[in-house]
Amino acid sequence: MPSFARFMAPAFTACAILLWTPHADAEKLTLMTGGVTKIIYLPVTLASRLGYFRDEGLDVEILSEPAGVDTATELIAGAVQGAVGFYDHTIDLQSRGLEVESVVVLGQAAGLVELASTRVATPMRTMADARGRKLGVTGFGASTYFLSRYLAQQAGLAANTYTIVPMGSDSGFVDAMMKGSIDAGMVEEPTASRLLAANAAQVLVDMRSIEGTRTALGGPYAGACLYAQRKWVAAHPDETQRLVRAVARALAFISTHSASAIMAALPKNFVGENEALYRQALSATIPAFSRDGRMPDGAPQTVLGVLSAVDPSIEPRHVDLARTYTNGFADEANAAPAH
Repeated sequence: MPSFARFMAPAFTACAILLWTPHADAEKLTLMTGGVTKIIYLPVTLASRLGYFRDEGLDVEILSEPAGVDTATELIAGAVQGAVGFYDHTIDLQSRGLEVESVVVLGQAAGLVELASTRVATPMRTMADARGRKLGVTGFGASTYFLSRYLAQQAGLAANTYTIVPMGSDSGFVDAMMKGSIDAGMVEEPTASRLLAANAAQVLVDMRSIEGTRTALGGPYAGACLYAQRKWVAAHPDETQRLVRAVARALAFISTHSASAIMAALPKNFVGENEALYRQALSATIPAFSRDGRMPDGAPQTVLGVLSAVDPSIEPRHVDLARTYTNGFADEANAAPAH
């Protein structure tokens, strides 16, 4: 196996990883992420690894799907109690008559970066170069899909002037970038840093930081969050509060520990063989995590603006943003005495 593929391989073994903490009398809940090894979803993994769910009397199983849109589908089908994905899914689902809400925000940035492949004849330099090109996304209807279309639109390109290619897993994305079968694509950490370190890509639009996200999308933003069906939250306020309390502890842990200390709590296959590269990517990401789990002021409006700009079926006046998130559980978690 080539050296690049060898150090990438561990990161892609987690599509069916189960992270759970058994407890004799614990209540069983199942969460699903849009890619369990992605750094943007790290707080939920840490809540499991550090025993925070167990401390709350919960036995949490964490499943993984390649794309957040698949996670949302499983949530609506009732297969899982909570979804760990992007906040924009709550707005998209509401526009289709499906009521879900974010109960704790993980990231104050999109946590994504648009990369151009350096393995094509003429690499893209800006999003304006996307005309006639192939852009890789996680899947149709995924956050990467909406954001890629928005960035292209902001660069003056109509949707019919480029081709969106659904890549599914990160391994498929990496393979396409390495072979030059896509011209550019949107991806999270740690995959982004690994491609950049291998000189297989260059940055077009960087939304991994709070500042970079604001610049690209025009305002405060909420990326990864834990969301659930509103009817489930209403029927299970105690379980929801315990979930949020555990995740809030994990967010506090991230904000008060070094990348090395955080990595010590992770499975080896999350980090991969190049620990220094993962540490660098994690260190750069830490400031973008929420410190309190609350929805940032103005973020819902920015997310709605992005979605409605590229999807005519999402009419802002028909979306009730107040029903797409709640800060109540995060506020109570932050007011509770520390463990």
